Amino acid sequence: MSIRFTAKARRGTIALVVATGLAIGAVGCGGGGSDDKKPNPSTSVSKSVDSNPSTQEGQSQVPLAELRGQDGLLLQITSVERDAGGFITVNGTLKNDGAKSVVVPPQTSGNETEIIKNGPSLGGATLVDSVGKKRYYVLRDTDGRPLTTTGLGNMDAGQSLPVFMQFPSPPTNVTDVTLQLPTFSSGTVKISG
Repeated sequence: MSIRFTAKARRGTIALVVATGLAIGAVGCGGGGSDDKKPNPSTSVSKSVDSNPSTQEGQSQVPLAELRGQDGLLLQITSVERDAGGFITVNGTLKNDGAKSVVVPPQTSGNETEIIKNGPSLGGATLVDSVGKKRYYVLRDTDGRPLTTTGLGNMDAGQSLPVFMQFPSPPTNVTDVTLQLPTFSSGTVKISG
């Protein structure tokens, strides 16, 4: 078999894979149903003049817990929600309360090779169920990427970043867990949902 024949076969295979992926993507994105329907007024989003902004519109939320890190870093946990799908989503804000720029410590990614190779993240976070004596680690997708905020690096003084972490859900009778993140203090949070 010649190199030229092998290269042509490889290009053909790649083209077939790409075309198949695009076709599956187009079918998956199809909305189904008719396009002539008007949106249901009860489900459309509107904001009246006298309505208060939600927390997602810039109003600050009282944190459930504050975890202090080194060099002025502060992790404020704003929500810990249990989903029917069997996982916990932790949302918060990572702030640099220091007077100078700081690099988010690489230890926050944890020490698992699979997570570290995907770049700086909060992949080292754990939830601890002290009643059931279990530790829950950040979930990963099928490619080994942590289901958490990634791409963390340098933070300027006063800078804030919204962050999230997803964990397997402890049993439904467990409502209080301790959140731990390397180089940060730990904090107990209450699970809602």
